[in-house]
Amino acid sequence: MSSHAAAERAALVTALQAVPAGAPTLCEGWTALDLAAHVVARERRADSTPGLLIPALAPWTERVRAGYAGRPYPELIQLIADGPPWTSLFAIPAVDAAANFSEFLIHTEDVRRAGPGWQPRELDGAERDAVWTGLRRSGRLMFRRSPVAVVLATPDGRRHAVGGEGPHVTLTGDPVELLLHASGRGEHAHVEISGSADAIQRFRQARLGL
Repeated sequence: MSSHAAAERAALVTALQAVPAGAPTLCEGWTALDLAAHVVARERRADSTPGLLIPALAPWTERVRAGYAGRPYPELIQLIADGPPWTSLFAIPAVDAAANFSEFLIHTEDVRRAGPGWQPRELDGAERDAVWTGLRRSGRLMFRRSPVAVVLATPDGRRHAVGGEGPHVTLTGDPVELLLHASGRGEHAHVEISGSADAIQRFRQARLGL
């Protein structure tokens, strides 16, 4: 199991344990129990995974997730902590590293930042670097709906253009904050947006994420 993915799995478990099943999350309409059921279904029911990306298959994905949501909240949290069964693609270390690290990091913040008084977590340098590397790989996809060009920047001087033409905006923040913004959680991310007033306005209207 990827060390970064394992660390974020543990962080997600801790975040879920800290709130009741009915606590809100940043995933619109989902409680903490709903989110936990999504994570379990994603790892344990491969037949439900395509519906996360293909709208026509989404009803089946939701049906599977809803089935898990009928289980006790502590049981779902334990299933997340236990990790995927050996028959799951997510049990393959390379798949775990590629698919679970960002997923668990985002969902941990979905739980944490839906409540009052949250503060950004202090991740170690290696984990933050891994987030930045992931953004460089997937940024073009995550910002594909932006009507203007986007440049990602960090306070320590790293920059990366993620595509687009014409006017551009620059998003400056810690890699984790940039990832959250890229995944459609901009209202809950500490990111500075700079550029022309028109470019910023057009960018703010875009629906981001996968």
